[in-house]
Amino acid sequence: MDLNRLGLLFHTIKYLRFKQIYYRFYYAFRDRFFKINYNKTLKTSVKPLNWRDTFMYSYSYKKNQKFEFLNRAYSFSSEIDWNFNAYGKLWTYNLNYFDFLNEESILMEEGLNLINHYIQKDKELKDGKEAYPISLRGINWIKFLSKHSVSDEEINKALYNHYQILLHNLEYHLLGNHLLENAYSLFFGAYYFKDETMYSKATRILRDELEEQILKDGAHFELSPMYHQILFNRILDCIMLSELNPWKEDDLVHFLKDKAAKMLSWLREITFANGNIPMVNDCAYDIAPSSEQLFDYARSLKIPWNKVPLKESGYRKYCGKNYELFLDAGNIGPDYQPGHAHSDTFSFELYLYEKPFIVDVGTSTYEKNERRQNERQTFSHNTVMVNGMDQSQVWGGFRVAKRAKIISLKESVDSISARHDGYASLGVIHERNFSFKKSIKINDKILVKGDSKLESQAYFHIHPSIDNIVLDNNQIFYDKMNIALSFEGIINNIWLEEYEYCLGYNKTELGQRICIEFSNELKTTILL
Repeated sequence: MDLNRLGLLFHTIKYLRFKQIYYRFYYAFRDRFFKINYNKTLKTSVKPLNWRDTFMYSYSYKKNQKFEFLNRAYSFSSEIDWNFNAYGKLWTYNLNYFDFLNEESILMEEGLNLINHYIQKDKELKDGKEAYPISLRGINWIKFLSKHSVSDEEINKALYNHYQILLHNLEYHLLGNHLLENAYSLFFGAYYFKDETMYSKATRILRDELEEQILKDGAHFELSPMYHQILFNRILDCIMLSELNPWKEDDLVHFLKDKAAKMLSWLREITFANGNIPMVNDCAYDIAPSSEQLFDYARSLKIPWNKVPLKESGYRKYCGKNYELFLDAGNIGPDYQPGHAHSDTFSFELYLYEKPFIVDVGTSTYEKNERRQNERQTFSHNTVMVNGMDQSQVWGGFRVAKRAKIISLKESVDSISARHDGYASLGVIHERNFSFKKSIKINDKILVKGDSKLESQAYFHIHPSIDNIVLDNNQIFYDKMNIALSFEGIINNIWLEEYEYCLGYNKTELGQRICIEFSNELKTTILL
């Protein structure tokens, strides 16, 4: 192992919590030397719960053993291989989630056949026996069985045994959204089986994790709007489950409603007028329920919308007569779990007339490959890179070593100014100022200690739908919207180049980005 990789490992591991390290070793030791019997006997009969779907999942089961996830379709010729991995682990995970049970087009008989085939292959399952897919699959099976009033002893036995696996393999080694998904699922399992052990564990985790993971301004602390939508949907599901199936009389539901109200406020604040969410950090289209679906869901549960200003998440949103600008002036997320973070400090997205203009590249893969590395790096975001170095050391698919920290922040009604230390090893501080008056002005300053010779590059990614932009004498013109971007400073070079914009997982489209090499200061004006 080379010294560079050792350095990356050190600066990654040092942020982990003791609990994460302990459980990695504990699970590895336990599984090697001890065998746990997860086949527990159900002591009571199980009755379906009351359940109603608020909205249906996207169409991923194409009939006749054909599935499509992440914009990739596959037809199983003989029988379904639940361990199929030719399209990567995330595709396999999606196959094992069983979200397709809650599609509008699937018939009860089809769903039961798929469940029973899965149970027949139980001893062969690999990824499907991991805690995360068990968590999502458990919720989906319970919803499906309940809304169709199905009570099947063999299915219930298999489901109960899977929940025993989950109980003994909770993702304490990861924490973050994974542990929260475990707890949501245990909540469903507890109600379905009337299981006090599951309920006690779910309650404790939900209280602890939601208290930590939902910031004061309502954001989920991993700072991905897509994951925020997913986890907000889960909390609404738990509220509906408890209201349709009175069982416990504690105050947990009141606690969940309070957190849901904050999450609702944040999602309303950051959602663009056309319904899109910013594609910051790990975000992709057509994965989570849309903001509008979630707003309707929350409304049906009478979750109040109390406006909470954006603050703790580090995100801000400014709206003018014809524009919406979303920007990131915060740290990358929880230090001990930055797996979905990108090196994107001070990046922003700009919508004009409710259409995307300057955009984040987004996310098209979770595979540990060059594409994912590129999508997480600084040059794939609308910010500044110095000496070809990332602000935060993203690596290994889901890891971050050294990371940029916000060291100052000042803001007013129509301006915000901040500095980060991501280039401190170069003797550099990056300062970016935004002001919003008759035009949008962005002022980048590279504050240098000593006589360092540096090369700074600023990037602005134009949405692929914006064609025929013209570069002329340090200005960009887009006549269709009567928009101009002008750049001032000691500019060494400015050019347009192609980049791949993510339309979803495994789906990209070519767009153009503006690349600017400058010295110590760059002034950008967006004339609207």
